[in-house]
Amino acid sequence: MQRILVTGGCGYIGSHTLVSLLSSTSTTYSVVVIDNLANSSCESLHRVADICSLSNFTLNADGTAGQDSNGRLSFRKVDCCDEPALRAVFDEFKSQGGFSAAIHFAGLKAVGESKLIPLKYYEVNIGATWT
Repeated sequence: MQRILVTGGCGYIGSHTLVSLLSSTSTTYSVVVIDNLANSSCESLHRVADICSLSNFTLNADGTAGQDSNGRLSFRKVDCCDEPALRAVFDEFKSQGGFSAAIHFAGLKAVGESKLIPLKYYEVNIGATWT
């Protein structure tokens, strides 16, 4: 089974990508989602789990981590700009073979707001990619 890291996986595009990966009939994937939930919600992960018939997707009490009973869908509440927290996710899954690939969707996307605070958008959208 290939493990894929999906940043921003709780958002619209990310959650639809999760459904495609977890529903694949040609390859079996497990997916680790990292998202800071700034523009999204973990509710999307519950919906992905339902659509893909994954059993018992649950979050821990503080909402910072979650997993289904078969380990195909895992979640960690991590900001991609937080290098130590991001490194911890890589370290956590290293003993399980690490990641086969990463799909990076994390970022800010409001045009009006990006004109008001362009440096914040640069920091998040470019900085997180470098991290």
